[in-house]
Amino acid sequence: MRIRADLDLCQGHAVCQAEAPEVFTVPKRGRVEILDDVPDAGLRPAVADAIRYCPTRALSIADEDATDHSPKGTD
Repeated sequence: MRIRADLDLCQGHAVCQAEAPEVFTVPKRGRVEILDDVPDAGLRPAVADAIRYCPTRALSIADEDATDHSPKGTD
């Protein structure tokens, strides 16, 4: 799993940090910073909760076995 954040959507509520502080931090008056974008599988439940409860839906998980690794806009 790889965690992704849409910083245009993030408003710094820090719900993700409360759910998974090993993976996310939100500086005062800032946006989410991902401390580990490929965390251990044992953290997946906490990361899933962080994603589920994010008020702006700024977070997502991409499974590592996804086949499309090309950057957006290069079609």
